[in-house]
Amino acid sequence: MYALIDCNNFYASCERVFSPRLIGKPIVVLSNNDGCVIARSNEAKPFVPMGAVAFKYKEVFREHQVEVLSSNYPLYGDMSQRVMNILGDFTPDIEVYSIDEAFLKFKGGENRDLRQLGLEIQQKVRQYTQIPISIGFAHTKVLSKVANRISKNFIDETQGVYAIESERKRIKALKWIKVKDIWGLGRKTSAKLNDIGVYKASEYIQLSDHYIRKHFSVVGLRLKFELEGISVLELEDVKSKKSIATTRSFPTTLSQFSDLKERVSTFASICGEKLRRQHSVCNAIMVFILTNAHRKELPQYRKNIVVKLPYATNSDITLSRYATTSLKNIYRKGYAYKKAGVIVMGIIPETSQQLNLFLNEPSTHKLLMRTVDAINHRLGVKKVKLASQDIPKTWPMRQEKLSKRYTTDWNELLEVQ
Repeated sequence: MYALIDCNNFYASCERVFSPRLIGKPIVVLSNNDGCVIARSNEAKPFVPMGAVAFKYKEVFREHQVEVLSSNYPLYGDMSQRVMNILGDFTPDIEVYSIDEAFLKFKGGENRDLRQLGLEIQQKVRQYTQIPISIGFAHTKVLSKVANRISKNFIDETQGVYAIESERKRIKALKWIKVKDIWGLGRKTSAKLNDIGVYKASEYIQLSDHYIRKHFSVVGLRLKFELEGISVLELEDVKSKKSIATTRSFPTTLSQFSDLKERVSTFASICGEKLRRQHSVCNAIMVFILTNAHRKELPQYRKNIVVKLPYATNSDITLSRYATTSLKNIYRKGYAYKKAGVIVMGIIPETSQQLNLFLNEPSTHKLLMRTVDAINHRLGVKKVKLASQDIPKTWPMRQEKLSKRYTTDWNELLEVQ
């Protein structure tokens, strides 16, 4: 038996844990540099669409008294980890699907009182974190997603917990859910299904296996099996990423090469730290820069370059050197750049690294990077930098409505009066 645990309006819920005055009020959380809306509380959804550009909705925020908050990722990440740790107390079989979702697998779950189990999980998460969650139980992962959606849409009847444990409930659920809401189908596939008169999941499973495989690939066929109650999707282990990107929009445009060089060097160092965290190395690096496409009155330019590295690496020094050299090749004077980024690719496990007979990274890099990571972990991020990062200079994001990092910074701990 599978369970899909979903934290309700997670970003807004995290903010409410430490600011109870926000409970019941419409809340939106903005993206990096306070650009657009990336999360909404239920109270804000009737007035503000997802992805709304913040400055265009200032009047709407004011009219409906919407609380606007900058994204506080250190807080959200820590609260997510706390929730996942609690879920791990109920079963060792857990797949963290996203920052606010996880699949749990219960062996022999058919013989348990699933509603009571769900309420117990819900109560424990609420007691320890104050984060509200919804839970859907079913024999397959896709059906547990359907059950979770039902638990949210009929909250008064379900209290946030719903189990599809019988054939009657499965058929009823499939007649209710639309194909566009089936996990894994996608918007384009849903549109194609609508074109042939298929709107509900119950209609989707009536299509033949041959037809679905031919027109919607083996993925569509697996989804059909899952909806029929045949489990074919198992829990997935956490896998290393195939590419790692660090990209940022700048608060103001940058024209000088030195400013862009500092940013690109920093982005390369962040990628290096992420590689080391998952014990990986990369074989190639991409650097890109672009101007602000919304400023039509300004000259426009965008360019990227991919460089194959002579040896696989996760060293900040090596990555920064090749990133800044790449930037020099694509930089052009006379443009106001709004965004830049570094993407490391060709990622392989550190243990699978193939040595070059004639050219290899200095052996001191590995020890140096390990030491830098240890110092930064103990004293705080960005305490030790490369000289190319311009140590005195900082580039804070525009976060005018940022709450405190209540759980990850000693100077911002919650104060009890």
